[in-house]
Amino acid sequence: MTIQSIIKKAIKRLELEGKLLTPDFYAEAFCKEAQKAGMMTEDCNHVAQASKTMSADLQKEIITYRVKTMKELSRFLISKLNRTSPVKSAEILESQSVLLKRILQVVEVLHNKEASDLAKKSQELLKTMPKASQIDQFRQLWVNFLTTYDDTFLQNLSDFGTIDTKNLKESIENLNIESSGEVHISGNINLSKISSLLVASLVPSIASSVNDTIASVSQKIKKDPSLLDTPSMADEIKSAISFRIALDKDSVKEMVESIDGVLDKLSLRLIDMIEKSDNSTVEIQKIKIDLESYNEEDTTNFKIAHKKLFTIALALEENTQLLSKDLKDHSGEVDKLAVKIKNLEKELEAAKQDSKEDFLTKLYNRRALDEHLELKEAEFKRYGHNFSIIMFDLDKFKDVNDNYGHDAGDAVLAAFAKIIKDEAREVDIIGRFGGEEFMAVLSATDTKGGVIFAEKVRRHVEKAKFMYKKERIHVTVSSGVSERKKHISVQAVANSADEYLYKAKNSGRNKVAYK
Repeated sequence: MTIQSIIKKAIKRLELEGKLLTPDFYAEAFCKEAQKAGMMTEDCNHVAQASKTMSADLQKEIITYRVKTMKELSRFLISKLNRTSPVKSAEILESQSVLLKRILQVVEVLHNKEASDLAKKSQELLKTMPKASQIDQFRQLWVNFLTTYDDTFLQNLSDFGTIDTKNLKESIENLNIESSGEVHISGNINLSKISSLLVASLVPSIASSVNDTIASVSQKIKKDPSLLDTPSMADEIKSAISFRIALDKDSVKEMVESIDGVLDKLSLRLIDMIEKSDNSTVEIQKIKIDLESYNEEDTTNFKIAHKKLFTIALALEENTQLLSKDLKDHSGEVDKLAVKIKNLEKELEAAKQDSKEDFLTKLYNRRALDEHLELKEAEFKRYGHNFSIIMFDLDKFKDVNDNYGHDAGDAVLAAFAKIIKDEAREVDIIGRFGGEEFMAVLSATDTKGGVIFAEKVRRHVEKAKFMYKKERIHVTVSSGVSERKKHISVQAVANSADEYLYKAKNSGRNKVAYK
């Protein structure tokens, strides 16, 4: 077949399809007729040639979306560019990333007016395209907040009353607290009613069944409500709540996988239908553009995903009755799932409020350390059980943040936490006291034993290879040791250990100081 005959057939195709003789329509018709005739021309092979110069990922996407013409390729590439966030500079992007990490960490424990105000100011700052120095200043404000944050005042709240969630501390201070430091609840508590409510709350809100741990705790509470007033039952209830949340999370995962299956099925069916139609109308072309612009961001919200897919399905309703019906059948499930996920997020947030684990190092936080020290002090006063406190501080830690970045600093803190935990015994209490400062409470240990432990940690750190992005960071640690028998109170022991710590740092660092 000659070129002239292919040209004639291409023009005839345009007449039959009711399309104008424009360069784009003519090129598309010519290439289809040439392909039918088994004749390959360079003009019809532009997409294949252009795609060879692109990355492997882009080539796969071009094949998936069945891009055939240069016009379609242009739309595809424009769509990719529109979904790409512009980067003004690497320095500002890195600073914003660190700042946002700090905000997310604070949100996990948010019930403080100071933190709320700082979060609002930070969000306003990000809207103004600030300089890197301004962003770094706000990041330091967040680091200071996390380091000095202390929510032990919440422990005093045991009464019922109106609470201002924007300023919980002020609410607690306004309660009628007696001189003993305890808040008394007026009237008698009906443990039977409370136990019924608690058992009902242990039933998973999303999962269809409970496990043996939840069932066992529920049965004990039903049988004997007075167990609610025992410490052992409190631990069992916390464990049951963890299992309950885990069951719900597994169910959510299954539901999300089901929704993903529906989305994949819908996309493939619509694209296949459009590709098979030679006589595509203007409406079909619009729908194809919608599919090309559809991206993962649309699926982060189930309601948005449902709305967009439902709109596309309506445009093809005459030819895709079965597809439209499938989508409507799933719409109710999507709405129910969105409500259940929202409730689960609230429960997860409430569970995090009770956490006593440091968010970065996974050691005890300041609040948990204070609680353990109270228990140790009680044991000492009643039984005379001695213990030692060791304060650790990473030397010149600010230099690590300044020279390698705050992500590197976080990595060093996490690595040191693992070292000190590996050297400790199971009976010892290890926690992050604040910033780069850590505390170890050693049971049945005097100053001599504390010094031995501190030296083991110091040598381990000195020899360790702290690596970040294939670069070694030299780290040392200083510490101060003090024991309970030599002081009048547990606070005096902690203060003494802290004083020896600073003595070690002032005398050259990488040392253990004690008396």
